[in-house]
Amino acid sequence: MSAAENPSRKQIVLDYVDAMNKGDFQRLKSLFSDDAAIYGVLGKGNVDFAMPIWKDLHEALSMHLEVCEIIEEGNVVAVRFRETGKSVQPFRGFPATGKTFELTAIEWFTVDNGRITSRYGVRDGSAQARQLGWAA
Repeated sequence: MSAAENPSRKQIVLDYVDAMNKGDFQRLKSLFSDDAAIYGVLGKGNVDFAMPIWKDLHEALSMHLEVCEIIEEGNVVAVRFRETGKSVQPFRGFPATGKTFELTAIEWFTVDNGRITSRYGVRDGSAQARQLGWAA
């Protein structure tokens, strides 16, 4: 079996990053198991719970992820990202400001049988709010 037919766990996560950056949400969803658990700063749930949040991040904030570091150990892949973007549409009650942001985000994935089975995400939302003019 070739690497294309059996990608490494790290490659599956890199495919997630590529799909997220391109706004390819159908491909993004296909990378997750049916029972995947998604944990993030806006709550927890399955992929269907996370998808509207990810679409908002992409469409309203023009979010882009750049991999700074990625490690794989066993079935776990951890990534430190440089997340950048620009407020171009209202986002979850906050107005569009036209301002840009840059922050650190960290995501921790479990990958089994060629699919992401869990994803934990943390990001510096306070820095984002200050940079976009949303903080008091």
